[in-house]
Amino acid sequence: MADEQSLDEVVRFTSDLIRIDTTNRGGGDCRERPAAEYAAARLAEAGLEPTLLERTTGRTNVVARIEGTDPSADALLLHGHLDVVPAEAGDWSVHPFSGEVRDGVVWGRGAVDMKNMDAMILAVVRDWGRSGFRPRRDLVVAFTADEEASAEDGSGFLADRHPELFEGCTEGISESGAFTFHDGAGRQIYPIAAGERGTSWLRLTAHGRAGHGSKVNRDNAVTRLAAAVARIGAHEWPLRLTPTVRAALAGLADVYGLEADLDDPRDIDGLLAKLGPAASLVEATLRNSSNPTMLNAGYKVNVIPGQAVAHVDGRCVPGGEEEFARTLDELTGPDVDWEFEHREVALQAPVDSPTYARMRAAVQEFAPEGHVVPYCMSGGTDAKQFSRLGITGYGFAPLKLPEGFDYQALFHGVDERVPVEALHFGVQVLDRFLRTV
Repeated sequence: MADEQSLDEVVRFTSDLIRIDTTNRGGGDCRERPAAEYAAARLAEAGLEPTLLERTTGRTNVVARIEGTDPSADALLLHGHLDVVPAEAGDWSVHPFSGEVRDGVVWGRGAVDMKNMDAMILAVVRDWGRSGFRPRRDLVVAFTADEEASAEDGSGFLADRHPELFEGCTEGISESGAFTFHDGAGRQIYPIAAGERGTSWLRLTAHGRAGHGSKVNRDNAVTRLAAAVARIGAHEWPLRLTPTVRAALAGLADVYGLEADLDDPRDIDGLLAKLGPAASLVEATLRNSSNPTMLNAGYKVNVIPGQAVAHVDGRCVPGGEEEFARTLDELTGPDVDWEFEHREVALQAPVDSPTYARMRAAVQEFAPEGHVVPYCMSGGTDAKQFSRLGITGYGFAPLKLPEGFDYQALFHGVDERVPVEALHFGVQVLDRFLRTV
């Protein structure tokens, strides 16, 4: 059982890490080193020997290994990222980098994504250092840079250039799972992530004939691009049920005492309608998606530009990559070129594994009223890069949240915050899981 000091430390570490501004604006505009040094110092105080690694100056990663008692056992990776997305202070009730603890809540950018989990990891490891506890499996702890952009300076760099640090790791645990989802009807659901859709960020380019804005122009690049973007935004992708999402639907159906033929799209639509708010746990991962997000063309209102550019956030379910590319060819048509600007694989993890069973058991020990179900993340994490090393990734950052606390809306949102009691729950559940895994 996690000790009282670890419960105090997880709050302090969350607050301290939030105060270290690690805003990642993309394009290399970030500096994680102060946060990395903070995490490394806390690990060193626990008797570990952390290594700091950089591909780019200031873009720092931390890796440390805790030796287990069974040298023949596979190792487990426990990882969290140190960077955060931007925050406009004027939009917030509390300054986003204050780390203020007010009314039992820790406020600030990174409170849920994911400096809370970083703090949990540090608190658990330090608890073990005080008690002398050693896990059965080797445990590799990694704090990464650049997750909120390309991961090229973070997990991608570590996986490509320093695979030896993760020797023996077969499974990994990180963000976005085991949080309380209140369904509005008294049920508490704890989704544990066992998959991620793949990332397919696109750049669309339309070429045309530049000219005066007052003249007839049948080769207008903006018109061509706008038509393609409209087609992409309006496209309805077909249902593609993956094993993880199938297991999620089956689990939710069991929670609600419902029956559905998961091989019949009509039954799936009917099941989603009956699940109410809980349908949001699966509906974004039933199919591929393509959302136009950025447009850029021209430099003056009376000049028709010769080129127009758009960006699209595409996501692919496991096995949906070929369909995605073929469909984009059709939607863009002959007058618009497209290319992948950033691409990462989709992931799936088994939900019948001993590791998943132990995550479920750890949650149920501290939240016996909860219903644990698997789910697939609509977005992605550093697990994609670590999968290059053969590491199967799960999302397990436990938090017990009060009703009305919209956890998912706070990811990259305004007034990001986490209750102190949720952090205490997370440390206890994470500690129990890691002791038994």
